[in-house]
Amino acid sequence: MKITVLGGCGFIGSAIAERMAMDGYQVTVYDRPDANIDNLSAVREKIHFETGDFVNQQDWDVILSGADIVFHCISTTLPSTALQEPVFDAETNIVGSLKLFAACVKHKVGKVVFISSGGTVYGIPHAIPIHENAALNPITPYGVSKLAIEKYLALYHYHYGLDYTVLRLSNPYGIRQNPHTGQGVLASWVHQLNSGRPIEIWGDGEIVRDYIYIDDAVDAIKRASLVTTEVKTLNVGAGQGYSLNQLHQLLEEVAGQKITVEHKPVRKVDVPVNVLDIGLIRDSLGWEPATSMHAGLLKLWQGIA
Repeated sequence: MKITVLGGCGFIGSAIAERMAMDGYQVTVYDRPDANIDNLSAVREKIHFETGDFVNQQDWDVILSGADIVFHCISTTLPSTALQEPVFDAETNIVGSLKLFAACVKHKVGKVVFISSGGTVYGIPHAIPIHENAALNPITPYGVSKLAIEKYLALYHYHYGLDYTVLRLSNPYGIRQNPHTGQGVLASWVHQLNSGRPIEIWGDGEIVRDYIYIDDAVDAIKRASLVTTEVKTLNVGAGQGYSLNQLHQLLEEVAGQKITVEHKPVRKVDVPVNVLDIGLIRDSLGWEPATSMHAGLLKLWQGIA
């Protein structure tokens, strides 16, 4: 089976590419010419690399030809940067994805798996945990563009028969996450500790999120990619929420030290609470996370510290 991972050098994309390559699939990774391939060092010889500009990609022939599954992990923005440049966010992520889907239809791609954002497409929830059928009212351009891409993918399925699965990921974390992107609080905290700095908490620390260890996320992503079901949109998370203050206490336990906190002003892009309901993926695919928050944080600490 031929697999193509778009954004395959990033944190999530590289974890998918590595797992699929190690499991014997034929893997092509597509990313920017300047992308760092260090995350794929363990499977470097098993992967074919292609580079280009996602927004202005003119020739998808080599990248998509014969692909059974395409994992769409590319995003040109973060929640914070998309808010600063919403036009750029739409022009690159939405338009780029539309061009991709058209090329997938042309090249008869078997299936597209889109890694969406369970943390932003719902906006401020009315009930916790958040089910896939909950209201979709994102409060950031990042979430709006993710939702638009989901809708366009469904449109291409309806009109052209392009098979797909949307996976709304919560907050993935793990050893190879880049602490400098502004996305991934746990990796950022460990880096700050290793640099002798206090950890940063935006607001009062009572913001609650659903954190999933990257290995568990990839297990779910792989399983969803290999089956065709009527269920096209699935939450992928731990199904349990932790506040930043709780994570601070847990990190102190794992690190065996007192950790100083520097509080920053609250950000409007942060919803107060986001915890995903994972009942649908458990029922439809038989998947559930295997790594506890303590175990995952310990892996992160031992892998980076």
